[in-house]
Amino acid sequence: MLISIELDLGETEIAEIASVLESDDGNLAAILSRHFKASALEYLAMYRGQKVFRRGSDLLEYRLLLLIETAFEGVIPDEHEVARLFQTTPGESRALIRSILAKYQYRIKEVIKRTISQKLAEAGQEEEGGSYSVVINSVNIVLEMNRILADLDGSLQPVKKKRGCVSTYEIMPSSFEILRQAVDSVNQPQG
Repeated sequence: MLISIELDLGETEIAEIASVLESDDGNLAAILSRHFKASALEYLAMYRGQKVFRRGSDLLEYRLLLLIETAFEGVIPDEHEVARLFQTTPGESRALIRSILAKYQYRIKEVIKRTISQKLAEAGQEEEGGSYSVVINSVNIVLEMNRILADLDGSLQPVKKKRGCVSTYEIMPSSFEILRQAVDSVNQPQG
């Protein structure tokens, strides 16, 4: 179903929204349409009695889930992105992400894999055979990586913060390979 809406926004409002979404005016409409899709799905689930929440935290979790599936195009955002959109502190955002990872773990299983796969693709080695380094601005993603490692082979070294860095993590080659194999299925074409 194609639905079109028109918003009456002033230049100041457009600039403010573009700043929050880290967009320029040229692609703001496309970005907003993905966000609006999430809100429409939220309302339709409520109207149909599928998702009627009594607690605000449940609503925020569901809202973030829908944004992940639409606006974030199937990738888990980091705490800073969630804080910017939900007007929460980094700690509150971290807890919100952690909640959806637990509550909706089966629904977002492939999303978690896709997010980890993207981080592994960004990783690089300073020297052949050495550890991989990657910037990860989400503690929850690091925890998910380490959970996968523990589930598959508890003797592997965990993904750990690189000494002297704020958000750079080290992954040993054996752990990197196991993670890559574990999330590789998300990159395979469906047959």
